[in-house]
Amino acid sequence: MSKNLVIVESPAKAHTIEKYLGKDYHVLASVGHIRKDTKVDKKTFDVTYEIDEDHKKIISELKKSAKSADKIWLATDEDREGEAISWHLLEVLGLPKNTPRITFHEITKPALENAIKNPRTVDMDMVSSQQARQTLDMLVGFDLSGIVRKKVPGAISAGRVQSPALRLVVEREREIEKHESKFTFKVFGDFGFQTTLNATFNTVDEVKSFLEKLKNADFTVSNVEKSEGTKTNPVPFTTASLQIEANAKLGFSAKTTMSAAQGLYQAGFITYHRTDSLNLSKQALASIANYIENTFGKNYLHVRNFKTKDASAQEAHEAIRPTHIENAQAGKNDYENRLYNLIRSRTLATQMANAKVAKTVVKITTPTEYYFEGKGEVVIFDGFLKVYGSSKDLELPDLKVGDKVSPNVISAKQTFTKAPARYTEGSLVKKLEELGIGRPSTYATIMSAIQTRNYVTKGESEGEEREIIEIKLKNNEIKESKIVEKFGANKGKLIPTPIGELVSDFLLDNFKNIVDYKFTANIEKDLDLIAEAKLERVKMLKDFYGPFSNDVAVSEGAERYNNARILGHDPKTGKPIYAKIGKNGGFIQLGDNEKESGEKPVFAPLPKRKSVKTVTLEQALKQLELPQLPRTLGTAKDGIEIIASSGPFGPYLKAGKYNITLKGSDFDPYTISLEDAEPLYEKKRDSYIADFGDVQIINGAYGPYVKGPGRFNNVKIPKEKDPKTITEAEARKMLDEKPKTKRKARRKTTRKSRK
Repeated sequence: MSKNLVIVESPAKAHTIEKYLGKDYHVLASVGHIRKDTKVDKKTFDVTYEIDEDHKKIISELKKSAKSADKIWLATDEDREGEAISWHLLEVLGLPKNTPRITFHEITKPALENAIKNPRTVDMDMVSSQQARQTLDMLVGFDLSGIVRKKVPGAISAGRVQSPALRLVVEREREIEKHESKFTFKVFGDFGFQTTLNATFNTVDEVKSFLEKLKNADFTVSNVEKSEGTKTNPVPFTTASLQIEANAKLGFSAKTTMSAAQGLYQAGFITYHRTDSLNLSKQALASIANYIENTFGKNYLHVRNFKTKDASAQEAHEAIRPTHIENAQAGKNDYENRLYNLIRSRTLATQMANAKVAKTVVKITTPTEYYFEGKGEVVIFDGFLKVYGSSKDLELPDLKVGDKVSPNVISAKQTFTKAPARYTEGSLVKKLEELGIGRPSTYATIMSAIQTRNYVTKGESEGEEREIIEIKLKNNEIKESKIVEKFGANKGKLIPTPIGELVSDFLLDNFKNIVDYKFTANIEKDLDLIAEAKLERVKMLKDFYGPFSNDVAVSEGAERYNNARILGHDPKTGKPIYAKIGKNGGFIQLGDNEKESGEKPVFAPLPKRKSVKTVTLEQALKQLELPQLPRTLGTAKDGIEIIASSGPFGPYLKAGKYNITLKGSDFDPYTISLEDAEPLYEKKRDSYIADFGDVQIINGAYGPYVKGPGRFNNVKIPKEKDPKTITEAEARKMLDEKPKTKRKARRKTTRKSRK
């Protein structure tokens, strides 16, 4: 048995560390938290901890190895969660308080050797801070969720940090709903290079009147300005900025980014991925500088030190960077490869020279008081742009003041004002960081929580089409035409669901502090103070929980949140018309509920881009004219009847034994035609390679697979296997032999904290 036992959090990390430390060290993983808090005393804030059933075997192995080791090292992650895991290991394994605790922000041989030389003990202030956060989230989550479930139709739960994030998304949606789109006509001149007029017009007549004055006109260059400018290089990645950039450049969700970053860190390819520090170590700077000079030349090198603005940046000591800058590629899959490339190129860019650009601005006068302006930019020296970012050269002709120029075409285009942009995961993380809400380790969890609760969803629409007016002056002729453009695309954008809006409104009405941005940010500051031994954990919890529990008690008496809004009465029948929210979203209802009226009401969907609060009676009446679902579209070429319907998982087509989802498509079950539905049915039918009754072989979005009876009973077909050759017996055997999903065992053992 090895003389030294090192305990880390993950098996992947254990494998990498053991490789560097050598035969005298045996490295085992706790596999995350070995026990969880299950109960909090609301007066003393003592916590009861419980060992996971899944961790019993792991704990047994750790205890066995600990007994035979000469020395034990706690090497969990260097943030508060990692510190808490080390404390739990001390408690459960019965280790002395002076057990060496080591931290490192990269898994390399020098970093590990340095950590072994400079051990410390478990930082109980950091543990207290983590316990305070965990206790807060548990108390708020339990009390708040109970109230929300009682008072808000369709609500599941509510959380301390997720609630302000939900409020941000809801408030942005309200801004969009209030936005009144107005248009003007922007005028562009093509002189061999693009220019823009310094004025806009409000009507077609104004545009035509202006263009009339430009017929047979002379256009003269009245000014040419040339200047040199610089493009400044970026700063190193923190957790938040990595999530923002990976979302913008790679389309990664916060969860995908953190998962890929964790894989890269545990394999020793990047430094610790949960950090709000901009610092780069002296050794890293020297290595990066050497690489840039040798690869690109000395003129590309500009060494910089970056300081973190936030004094509370304590989650790690360095920004996210590669451990070995010379490694051009790293990662075990495409996600890790692409993220590593982003981190590496950004890190190099931070130590490279600024880019230099030549800018040109040309002013062209017209017979009117207005003028056209054209702008050009050419990169003189690419600097950091060689590895990160891009710049499109737009070189203007060599023009002088007094030169005459002729337009190829002058066009005026109807341009609509845009509503505020919806948040993406990246821009929401950026906003939370600006407000001081959450910490590096929590952003991905926040994004995931508001979506899994069905309070926020990601848009799937590429936008709608609308006609706009374009007026052109070409060869002294003015022509008006209509062109089609897309607007309102929301693909990948965060949109609150009707239930999400209700939950946010309820919390704002009854728990202002919970959704208050400043209040939530101040809690984060208090947690930092606990970690710095400047605030007592119990005092902080008492100060928060007293007022919060009063709010809970008051809200118990609140009426169930009204999710119905009466719009008026149907002029034909006199029945009331409501806008309501159900568990699947908003809808229109004609007539009272069947229990009250004895007659089944009629339902219709809300109009697009309308909510329960913004829909009008006129719009509702129009929606009620839509055909009732399910509606039969007709018969396909093979004799199968196609029906449009809507269910718990959204709108779909029913065609024989096939259900074809319409969610995310451009089709609506109320208006889709047989002509549009048939290709969807044929595509679905053709995706079935073989059908053995309750077992099918299907060609899905991620490749061919075997589908068995029941939900989630699928098994992927290996690439080397031709799905067309699989027999029924082979398909059933594959389902029988697939790895079983392990269900979490019920917890039994409890153990009280000694803190």
